[in-house]
Amino acid sequence: MAVYVSRKARGSAPLRSRQGRTIAERMLAFLGRDDQELSVLLTDDPFIQTLNAAHRGKDRPTDVLAFALNETVGDADAEEPPGTLDRLLGDVVISLDTAARQARERRHSLLAEVTFLLAHGILHLIGYDHQTDEQEATMDAMTAKLVSASAA
Repeated sequence: MAVYVSRKARGSAPLRSRQGRTIAERMLAFLGRDDQELSVLLTDDPFIQTLNAAHRGKDRPTDVLAFALNETVGDADAEEPPGTLDRLLGDVVISLDTAARQARERRHSLLAEVTFLLAHGILHLIGYDHQTDEQEATMDAMTAKLVSASAA
């Protein structure tokens, strides 16, 4: 399993990359996906707003974005050897600025909020969504399981 956590969040609330990596590794293990690679970027509102505008057409900051890489699996033009792309799960981008605001509003720690957002992002990468009430209930239940699993 490879989890890469990087931080690009000048002036944002502090959170160690190592903490994020450990949490993500526990979540992937719980999902039986410890053979896959995940990239996590801890960033700030201006950067995530740029991504949100470019990829979702929403010119405002958001808390988490997920970019799945599984759409490229089996691409005949891919330069990677067969099977390599299967291991690449995708990217989760979390705004520490938004996470800090939400943590204050919800009266819990920044780490608890980032853990929740990471679980939410990972679930999007593996196909979960919340377009309908039923999907949202399923995703909420799975998010709670991942958060619990990450505390182990």
